[in-house]
Amino acid sequence: MTALEGELRAAVRGDVGFGALDRALVTMDASNYRRVPYGVVAPVDADDVAAVLEVCRRQGVPVVPRGGGTSIAGQATGTGVVLDFTRHMNRLLALDPGARTAVVQPGLVLDRLQEAAAPHGLRFGPDPSTHSRCTLGGMIGNNSCGSHSVAWGTTADSVRELDVVTARGERLRLGRDWAGAPDGLRALVEGDLARLRTGFPELPRRISGYALDALLPERGADVARSFCGSEGTLGVLTEAVVRLVEAPRARALAVLGYADESAAAEAAAGLLPLSPLTVEGMAADLVPSAAALPRGGAWLFVETGGESAAEARARAEAIVRAADVLDALVVTDAAGQRALWRIREDASGTATRMPDGSEAWPGWEDCAVPPARLGAYLRDFRALLAAHGLRGTPYGHFGDGCIHVRIDFDLLTEAGVARFRRFSEELAELVVAHGGSLSGEHGDGQARAELLPRMYGAETVRLFERVKGVWDPDDLLNPGMLVRPAPLDTGLRFSVLPREPVDVAFGYPADGGDFSAAVRRCVGVAKCRTTSVSGSAVMCPSFRATGAEEHSTRGRARLLHEMLAGEVVTDGWRSAEVRDALDLCLSCKGCRSDCPVGVDMATYKAEFLHHHYAGRRRPAAHYVMGWLPVWLRAVARTRTAWLVNALSRLRPLAWVAKRLGGIAPEREIPRVASRTFSRWWEQRRAHRPSGDGQPAQRPSAGGDLVVLWPDTFTEHLSPSVGQAAVRVLEAAGLRVALPPTVRLEKPPVGDGRTVALDPLSLLRGRGRVCCGLTYVSTGQLDRARAVLRRTLDLMEPVLETDAPVVVLEPSCAAALRADVPELLHDDPRAARLAAKVLTFAETLERHAPGWTPPRLDRPVAGQTHCHQHAVLGDAADRRLRRAARLSGELSGGCCGLAGDFGFEKGHYEVSAACAEEQLLPSVRNAPDGAVVLADGFSCRTQLEQLAGVRGRHLAEVLAAALEEVGGDGEPAVRDEPGDGG
Repeated sequence: MTALEGELRAAVRGDVGFGALDRALVTMDASNYRRVPYGVVAPVDADDVAAVLEVCRRQGVPVVPRGGGTSIAGQATGTGVVLDFTRHMNRLLALDPGARTAVVQPGLVLDRLQEAAAPHGLRFGPDPSTHSRCTLGGMIGNNSCGSHSVAWGTTADSVRELDVVTARGERLRLGRDWAGAPDGLRALVEGDLARLRTGFPELPRRISGYALDALLPERGADVARSFCGSEGTLGVLTEAVVRLVEAPRARALAVLGYADESAAAEAAAGLLPLSPLTVEGMAADLVPSAAALPRGGAWLFVETGGESAAEARARAEAIVRAADVLDALVVTDAAGQRALWRIREDASGTATRMPDGSEAWPGWEDCAVPPARLGAYLRDFRALLAAHGLRGTPYGHFGDGCIHVRIDFDLLTEAGVARFRRFSEELAELVVAHGGSLSGEHGDGQARAELLPRMYGAETVRLFERVKGVWDPDDLLNPGMLVRPAPLDTGLRFSVLPREPVDVAFGYPADGGDFSAAVRRCVGVAKCRTTSVSGSAVMCPSFRATGAEEHSTRGRARLLHEMLAGEVVTDGWRSAEVRDALDLCLSCKGCRSDCPVGVDMATYKAEFLHHHYAGRRRPAAHYVMGWLPVWLRAVARTRTAWLVNALSRLRPLAWVAKRLGGIAPEREIPRVASRTFSRWWEQRRAHRPSGDGQPAQRPSAGGDLVVLWPDTFTEHLSPSVGQAAVRVLEAAGLRVALPPTVRLEKPPVGDGRTVALDPLSLLRGRGRVCCGLTYVSTGQLDRARAVLRRTLDLMEPVLETDAPVVVLEPSCAAALRADVPELLHDDPRAARLAAKVLTFAETLERHAPGWTPPRLDRPVAGQTHCHQHAVLGDAADRRLRRAARLSGELSGGCCGLAGDFGFEKGHYEVSAACAEEQLLPSVRNAPDGAVVLADGFSCRTQLEQLAGVRGRHLAEVLAAALEEVGGDGEPAVRDEPGDGG
């Protein structure tokens, strides 16, 4: 392919990539299929597109247009040259509010168009659940729909004109009255008008096949409309004029509860005369928690609009009255509606897992039947599943008769694939028997095109082939899709993966210990490619900073898939392509919670680094920052913090140290505390009985015992956080202890002192507990396991008590709660320790429920720690802030420092870009007097170094407030010189 690559580089101005990285990223879309292309071209304009087509036609190489890569039927994969429109041809060219039209390029993400149209009270009607990352070109290619299609139709209903380049380089502008039709199309159609008038089912979601009936004279001979849904097989779209609709000024959401999905489905059609904007349905087995939903086993989500909130509510209440429901809920506030809609939108990902955790796959994702027949169809569909021993959870666009479902096909064995084919054939017959369409939204692609004769008959399918021949006589564009298709059971993406489990370090409990299964979690819905986040969402900060596919969670998962396959990425764990893509993964764990299928790229990255550097020299930063606990303990033992701090302030020495240590030159080295938190604790315990006039036990000494974890950051860099936490916990009536520092045979820990009952323990020396975070994040998993086993030895006495383990640093708490039991899956003590871990706020809520925090009456700014969002949750923190009268919300996203990430050489720009996304603007725009909260040391450091702002842990804020109100008489906790952060 060297000649092809050379010709393309000479012919186009856009990006040309034929390397393993470029090819691996586009071998799959969101379907079951995989094809390896020759290369990828990102054109900059229509001239580039024409040049690519010219070169590929001469070489006989297929061309596949690709947008966001979220297609579910396989049509965004190919064996030739893939055209990636998301890099350059991604602009909104014009927006005319008066005409209600917009001119867009094919790579424009739908949400960007919606954002531009919103100030004018307009919007693009169709809105697939992938609206934050799907492109207009992909939507036109698939004739996408979305939840509002009952009101605003499909993408074809919103298209005015299309600029297209044919496979032979002809530039066409498609429109009504045969505008832009290629030579021969009109004659072909007019020779078979009777078939076009009778051979196409009338239903709102008929997406299968070519929309040739749009070329009927009574329908305006609309060539642009007929092009929609052609899946890149007829021509390459370069520009589109689309119609916008007026957005309702106000909306209300009625959630209707029914006994089961059939009852909900049968009710959906009866609501259409009331002109709802949406009628969406889903059943209880797709809902993680039904606490926010009305009583029932299935629900309809029915949205209404109006000129005012009262009008929208009145329409929603009218729908509730007209519906025969078990229970109902009407929501008018925007936040409440967003929370409920997220349950529905995330179904595209959550449906990929059965309730027992087993895998489920697309393939029959979106069949559609007339809405009035939906209830009967669902019953027959369920019976067919049962007959084949399969399971699936239908949900989707009940008002349009379109059902989404993922089914637990076995696509790994020959017998399972054979059953997949038999079921597909029988389901096609069932859909046709109900007057339906094999595809109701996502297109036919490879998944259903083979079965189109069952829906349309052989003659109509032959007509499709002749139409393809008129547009693309060389069969250059996306061959194997729609006409002359590849068999539906070939080219499955799972067939290339190892059949035996890969030897790995982590346990992957949710995937049966199988790393391949963990990688298979990524089904390509690409929520990680969202270019902006709202609320508390985090995933995927590196993609938003770079815009590059390889820096998305999906891109990295694709590379790991190809690494395991060994065809494109051939170096296995030694792969430089995978290493470089993972290099900009912040290990923020945002994907663990925000990805609908729970991909945990931070864990996969640690696993990869563990194998990649096995027996080899690591980057200097791994030794410097990965072993940070060791170096800081050495400083503490030698009492040389003052010297380290002084030397780090000498620029020449700091420059040398950063260069040798692989630290970004733009970074300042944080100060080390002159007195560690543990030393402060020991001195406090030693002097309090006689030194400060206070009794050894607080008046509330009968409270619960809690064990405060001295994490590395609190211990050595921000001891003031630990001191403040002790102050607050004791003020709340709790007894505070620290973990043991020598291994004992189950001694008491009630007073927080270390008592050596075993003389041999003195010979073993003192140790410190450690969560292993820095070793895990740098992939030093053997070292992490050794550190964690020693930690579990020290913690055994605590594990025998009912005392919780309070962890102040969110990243350390997340490591203890998630990483430790997965890394030490063979040690039951790890799970016991994980179950004891509580955050500061959780501890106060559970163990001091009667305590009232001091009232601050101040606004807050800052960011929820990404690990807290992803692993721990922040509900208790929100409640504690409300109780303390701290108003406002913290931003989402990631601070960008993320432990060692932002300190590593080469990461500074991405780190700063992540901070600029949400954290720094939230602080700059904070109201006067706002408290800047940042529970993580990384977050506080980023704020200090990039904004000159001191963020504080919530414990510090409450401790300071206790001092102001007098507390209980104990001297205030103050930052001493050198005491921190």
